[in-house]
Amino acid sequence: MDSQATDSPRTVFFDLETTGLGPSCDIVQLAAVSGSHALNLFMVPRCRMEPGASRVTGFRVRRHQLFLHRRPVLTNSLREALVSFITFLGMFGRPLLVGHNIRRFDCLVLARALDEFGLKAAFQTVVVGFLDSLPLARQLLKDSGIQSFKQENLVKAVLGVSYAAHDALADVQALQKLYWALSPTVSQIQQHMFSLDSLNTMAVRFARLPAQSDLCEHFQKTVDSSRDI
Repeated sequence: MDSQATDSPRTVFFDLETTGLGPSCDIVQLAAVSGSHALNLFMVPRCRMEPGASRVTGFRVRRHQLFLHRRPVLTNSLREALVSFITFLGMFGRPLLVGHNIRRFDCLVLARALDEFGLKAAFQTVVVGFLDSLPLARQLLKDSGIQSFKQENLVKAVLGVSYAAHDALADVQALQKLYWALSPTVSQIQQHMFSLDSLNTMAVRFARLPAQSDLCEHFQKTVDSSRDI
């Protein structure tokens, strides 16, 4: 396929589900897929789930046990999940990490977690960079008449199917199919690539937002309206 041309890096699609949208939110689910290879990990968060995030994702924590739609799931520690993610990425020869609307949120959360456990350098050795499919889709579909560029709307418009959005594994599987259908050229991919280091200024602004404890009482947004604008 064009998206996997020999002169472009291998692509890995990833997504996070988190406890909320604040600067201290924790990762609850990390999923990645490349072709038929998939990674899907769950973590018991170290802060409480925001009500809005629970409603959208179906995650809840009771007595230190994580539940998804009322069913218990097996979990790893956050550090274990990050190490597994790095190992998974290492299978693909410095791939390009692709996600939808990741530059403003997912990458900042991921970078903070990698820094916390001293894993950022190891992570950067196994990836070539990131690609946000949101601005890419806006560029490729600018004359299509599509009004909303939320991932689930794009999948419906381009592929003609619906899926269980806000489950990280379902999200990345759908995004991979969408990306293959869009078939961006190498030049278009390069226009939208970025690195973790390029996010430093944004990360500072992200860190200056209200603390998680304040957001627990003043949660104004839902994940549905903010994750995939």
